[in-house]
Amino acid sequence: MLKREIFTPEHDAFRETVRTFAEKEIVPHHERWEGQGVVDREVWLAAGRQGLLGFAMPEEYGGGGTDDRRYNAVLAEELAKVGATGPAFPLHNDIVGPYLLSLATPEQKQRWLPGYCAGEIITAIAMTEPGAGSDLQGIRATATPAPDGDGWILNGQKTFISNGILSDLVIVVARTDPDAGHRGISLLVVERGMAGFERGRNLEKIGQKAQDTAELFFSDVHVPAANLLGQEGAGFLHLMQNLPSERLSIAVAAMGAAEVVFDLTVEYCRQREAFGRPIGRFQHNRFAIAEMATEIQLGRTFVDRCLVEPGLDAPTAAMAKWWCTELQKRVVDQCLQLHGGYGYMTEYPVAKAYLDSRIQTIYGGTTEIMKELIGRSLGF
Repeated sequence: MLKREIFTPEHDAFRETVRTFAEKEIVPHHERWEGQGVVDREVWLAAGRQGLLGFAMPEEYGGGGTDDRRYNAVLAEELAKVGATGPAFPLHNDIVGPYLLSLATPEQKQRWLPGYCAGEIITAIAMTEPGAGSDLQGIRATATPAPDGDGWILNGQKTFISNGILSDLVIVVARTDPDAGHRGISLLVVERGMAGFERGRNLEKIGQKAQDTAELFFSDVHVPAANLLGQEGAGFLHLMQNLPSERLSIAVAAMGAAEVVFDLTVEYCRQREAFGRPIGRFQHNRFAIAEMATEIQLGRTFVDRCLVEPGLDAPTAAMAKWWCTELQKRVVDQCLQLHGGYGYMTEYPVAKAYLDSRIQTIYGGTTEIMKELIGRSLGF
């Protein structure tokens, strides 16, 4: 296998910090969190104390002050190694964070970022609606001018929102001008406790059970002008500018998870015997393992290059997202097959990996949408 050369001793030291944190603060509790459908808020506060939140945020707000995406990758990979799908730190850091960093005003940063970096303010972004998923231009949540002239009155519904139960600050994608098409979309920040903002049920999923996913309802929510994120009417543009970060984050997690389940399966194939020899010594199984090892190496090399590429463009991020998540799905499925009947038992990590991985090709933009974006970028 090729040696990974993108990490420095500082990244390696950080990896040890994350590994220790996961073993102490996450692993002992994760099974309980899966049963209750949500993690404890304490793990967010612990992550803030450990410096795992807000890598890119300025140090004056308690952040790490670095735009080095390799730290984000280390965190995602170490969470994958222990099967920790509950604490949505990558969502907070890689998906919501870029919006706050690039679009928030100085006053908004002063108001939100210290709590964001400390784990006191848990964030989410609400795009998907019951009738609008991949088609962001189909969004129906509306925000009309407030009667007092200060901000908007928000009405609508969102669904499948990660961190939906725990979130204290939600970036809501809404229409502020229904007649302007994609130029009528804005980003409004809704905070916990605002009148008319309610959370629906914590949705039951087939996988990632410790990660709270909820419906959100907005009924005449007064969002003050001070909570507009970015420019009014430029929400669609802001989304397009920040989605590459989200898609790369998903690709990183996909590769980390694929590597973990592959390594477990290789060891299983060395120990499990059938017809008097380890099952890994049968040619068909050996070929399957060789194919997975090759594809994982290709995916890892591509993602590592993306991590250090300045100004990663949208088509390349889409390539990383669809290919790596589809690879993860194939690898997990093949690994389960190699485990035979044991792979279908939930006590085996491969079974959990099978359930947890299925969403990867759907959220953050489906595989089909990713291919559509790439095709359009090529002029078709």
